[in-house]
Amino acid sequence: MRCVIARFPFDLTKNGVLESMKGVKPEEITAEFVIVGRRHYPAKQVGQVVTRQDRRDFSAGEVLKAMTQLGFTCGTRAEADAVPAPAPTADPYQQASAALGTPQWSE
Repeated sequence: MRCVIARFPFDLTKNGVLESMKGVKPEEITAEFVIVGRRHYPAKQVGQVVTRQDRRDFSAGEVLKAMTQLGFTCGTRAEADAVPAPAPTADPYQQASAALGTPQWSE
């Protein structure tokens, strides 16, 4: 698929992006991210690896648009942080009961 990033056209494929990102260690996510395989990468890191351009030359939005069109899952850290974690209980039996739910008694 033809994508324009930093005013330059690129012919990108999903398999090509997967190959390019193979063996690349993800950096810490501070804003936008792209899920490649089972890893979450910062959008700017993906853009740099795939286009071989300096990160200052393109925006994260350009990368997110291109990766979404290729079928990758993208998001922002704010969305990921918005999911509330369940409140921990001290007793493991209470945790198990909460996970299983209450039984439905038939009368």
